[in-house]
Amino acid sequence: MQVALAAMAECYNVSKYSRRSIRDLLVRSKRRWVLSTIKFQEELEAEYPVEISRMYNDKIVGKDFRFVINGDGVPEVFTIDESTGAVFAHKKVDREINPLYHIKFDVLDRKTGEKIDTELAFNVAIQDINDNPPKFTSPEITTDVKESITERYLPVALEVRDIDQANTPNSEVTITMLSQTPLEPKINVEQSSGGLARLTLKGCFDYDKANKYKIVVEAKDHGTKPKALSSTAVVNLNIVDSNTHQPRFKERQYKGEAMEMTTNSSVLRVAVEDKDTPNTDAWRAKYFIIAGNEEGIYNLETDPKTNEGILSIIKKKNYERTTLINLQIGVKNIEDIFVCAGARPPADSVNITLKISDTNDPPEFEKVIANVYLKEEEEPGKVLFTPKVKDVDSNIARFVLVDDPANWMTIDGKTGEISATKKMDRESPFVDHENVYKVIIAAIDDGEPPATSTCTVNYHLQDINDNTPRLLNNSTIICGNKNITVMLRADDSDAYPYSGPFSFSLGGDETLKQQWKLEPDFGEEVGLVSLKTLPYRNYSIPLVIMDQQNFAGHETLELTVCECKKNGFCHIKKPLSISFGAAGIRLAIAGLLVFLLLLLTFLCEYGPKKFECVPEDEGNQTLILYNQEGGGSPCTTEPTFFQTPTDNIIVTDGLKQATMKRTETPPCDIEHGKSSVSTMFQSPGMYQQRETPRSHGARSTMRYSTWQTNRTNTYRQGRSSIYQHSLSLRSDQHLENQIDRSLHMVDGNLVDYPVDQPCTYAFEGKDSLCQSLDELSFNNLGDDLQFLDDLGPKFQTLGQLCNQTTKK
Repeated sequence: MQVALAAMAECYNVSKYSRRSIRDLLVRSKRRWVLSTIKFQEELEAEYPVEISRMYNDKIVGKDFRFVINGDGVPEVFTIDESTGAVFAHKKVDREINPLYHIKFDVLDRKTGEKIDTELAFNVAIQDINDNPPKFTSPEITTDVKESITERYLPVALEVRDIDQANTPNSEVTITMLSQTPLEPKINVEQSSGGLARLTLKGCFDYDKANKYKIVVEAKDHGTKPKALSSTAVVNLNIVDSNTHQPRFKERQYKGEAMEMTTNSSVLRVAVEDKDTPNTDAWRAKYFIIAGNEEGIYNLETDPKTNEGILSIIKKKNYERTTLINLQIGVKNIEDIFVCAGARPPADSVNITLKISDTNDPPEFEKVIANVYLKEEEEPGKVLFTPKVKDVDSNIARFVLVDDPANWMTIDGKTGEISATKKMDRESPFVDHENVYKVIIAAIDDGEPPATSTCTVNYHLQDINDNTPRLLNNSTIICGNKNITVMLRADDSDAYPYSGPFSFSLGGDETLKQQWKLEPDFGEEVGLVSLKTLPYRNYSIPLVIMDQQNFAGHETLELTVCECKKNGFCHIKKPLSISFGAAGIRLAIAGLLVFLLLLLTFLCEYGPKKFECVPEDEGNQTLILYNQEGGGSPCTTEPTFFQTPTDNIIVTDGLKQATMKRTETPPCDIEHGKSSVSTMFQSPGMYQQRETPRSHGARSTMRYSTWQTNRTNTYRQGRSSIYQHSLSLRSDQHLENQIDRSLHMVDGNLVDYPVDQPCTYAFEGKDSLCQSLDELSFNNLGDDLQFLDDLGPKFQTLGQLCNQTTKK
């Protein structure tokens, strides 16, 4: 009871509120705009303008109003009567151009222009009619179709479009076949969804019967208002010939002839005929050998121009007698044969008979390439190789040496034995990089014509240590002592282990090691280091280079120390020096003998013994001072004269005249202890002394003196004659010119000889105290003259002669 009462109460409440909601809804949705449905058909045949609808609004009661319209097609197509609300169309419309018009309606107070009600928007849909036929996207199609195509879709696609309203009978299309020429094989149209369709083939094309087809298809819609519409398309099919005919040989038997042991690019030609289209893959022939070519001796290929088959021999074959060879060949096309129904026919084939004529076969070496291994430098005369040869139809007539690049070999013409006539050197340029010396020999038989075959003999030479190491470059240059190290690289023609790395050492005496050292002294490349500053000149440095087996090579490095110019050329300035050859040595010995003779003469006159070499000759000796210029530096040490080998003594009528061409003083440097050289240059009857330039640009002091000896000999008592001989002086002008030339020779700094630099002297004040050469005496030499007591047999004989002359 309680449940039933609760359910009834709930139903009462639901009904109460539902009625209230419905009433409220009706109030809110009260209609204010009233208009008939606007329907307007495209392409409507009528007398325009034509009323298509009428508008009404319930808020216009009792008000002065007017209707207003705007939107698509206003006012060209649509207008409205302001008072009645009638909507008019003024012309035809095309749905395919504008299928929908969006229009807005308003009702305004005629006086104030204010809206009486809200705006009403309305879409006018144009009603479609069947006014457009279906159309093919390609009204005419032309395509190629292979003759060998099977029953399947042809490569033709059809597409139709209808622009009438979709999903209506006006746009639904059916595609059908209207005609086909020729009628066989049968071609159909298969339509898929929408406006798509394809052509299908039932049967096979025959190119020989027809190679062109014309097909007409139709597309028709399902429209009825005003009627169904349609259109057509044309499809042209060009049939492409396929291989439907097998090629056949023009002859059923072919014959040819060839020589054995030869190759031939065209032994025989064969031809075929084919009914397919020429110059197509259905017509081009492809030949092949079916039987008789098991050894791969023959080849059969197609001539691309004539379509003939060319039989050739590509491998030599030796036959002991004339032989007939049978070959079976076949032919087919490049394109596979097509058969519409049934089995494929077999390829055509024929037989070829080749006559192979026997010829004189060449000898056959057992080894075409033979290898012989031996050491280099072996004694010649030994047989190094004997070939093994056979000939099936002839006899070996002789062997010849075809190629022997270094002329090291000789061959026995009957046996083919190869012997060496010279020692074989592995380092020869005729030996390749693999230490192989190649010799080619030939065997010639006595057949008609004679046949020849060759054999290559490779002599593999094993290396021995027969080459000494050597310098790659035995001459080099040092530029101005800027680099004291010279890198030397050695090489050995022998191979490992008879080559490097090498051990280097200096040859010669110990003095060489005081000037040079090798650092390092082991390897492929070593450094020669100078221990002293080197004068500019050429040096010869002996070197000893030893390989890994202590096999030594003696090399001399020619080293040039020079001044390198900017252009890269070496410029050597020869230093001022005095050198003596064989003639100079002889002159030095002669000068020494003359000096000793003068010394003996001096002792004879002034020594303890009371005798005179020339008793009748008397006189005095003086040194006359010439051209005293003064202003020189004072002598602080007594000069010592050393007579050069070019000195000579002239004795005439008892008059002894000593002429000293060049006198050198020992090196001295008063201030710095450095060496200097003074040289006396002779002019007749005088000495010219040249000293090295002093510091501060001062020229050396030039002194000239004449040693004149006047001796008077008395031959009778009470009667004396005085003979005085003087050496005349040259004119002052001539002397001045000679001094200028001498000064010009020594002027300047000797930069090209860095060791013997000019001495530098400090200015010492007043003039030299040595006023004349008269103050010089041989006693100042400080030498012990007792050595003259024992000068050998020749000087003793000279002394005896002097004593005898004195006694007389």
